[in-house]
This record gives sequence, structure tokens and C-alpha cells, in this order.
Amino acid sequence: MASYIDWVRAFCLSLPYTTENVQWEHDLLFRIAGKIFCVANLEPGMGPTKIAFKCTPEKFAELVEVEGIIPAPYMARNSWVAMVEINALRQPEIKQLIQHSYQLVLEKLPKKTQAELGAKPAAKAAKAKPRQAVKRRK
Repeated sequence: MASYIDWVRAFCLSLPYTTENVQWEHDLLFRIAGKIFCVANLEPGMGPTKIAFKCTPEKFAELVEVEGIIPAPYMARNSWVAMVEINALRQPEIKQLIQHSYQLVLEKLPKKTQAELGAKPAAKAAKAKPRQAVKRRK
């Protein structure tokens, strides 16, 4: 097993409510409430990618310009990137990006699921317009 798998796995499993399972023969999937936030290739010889994760469209555009990072096969349309060179970024940066992927997926979960996990629902209050006082007639 590749050395990056150990620290990626340890980091992903340190995030609350994370589960893991192997799917598609050689991919280790990390999920929250059944939704994938990170994929690690257990057999790098079976495909070009090492790890893949979700990001914002802006970060996606920035990351695919970095040598060693490509749009993730099958998932690029959903702003997923794949690292073909694990050294394209430093480990702390990768961990931060994985944690952000986790947060993006968590925030997209239904509010009921978020509540069941004990997560604070994504705040929409900042987007809401403040209510104006209604004058009542006497």
C-alpha cells in the first residue's frame, strides 16, 4: 500500500461520522452519511489518480492549473479534482482541502440528517433579508 494512504486514511477517519469502504475494486471511499467526500486509490498502478476530493468551482479552477492535479475522472462536472502526483501540494494543504471537501458535503446533506449527526446546519440567515417592522393600524 502506498505511503500516502496511511496519513490520508488517518486524517479522513479523524473527521466526525466518517465511514470508509472499498468500492470499484481498488478505491477507498470516505463518506459522511453515505456521501463521498474523498477517494484514495489503493492500487496506483490501476489508474493515474492518487486521491480525489470535492472543492468549490473557484478552487477547482485554481487547482487544475497546478501540475500534478487534474479534473477528477467522471466527477469533474461536480468540481472534484484528482491528484496524480501526491507531491503536487504539501500534506497540510491536502489535509485542509480534504477537510473543506468534507464540509462541502456535510453542508449539502438534508437538514434532518445534519441534525441527526449533531452538525450545525448551514447558516442561511446571512443570506436572508432582514424583516421590516410592520406598522399596524389602530
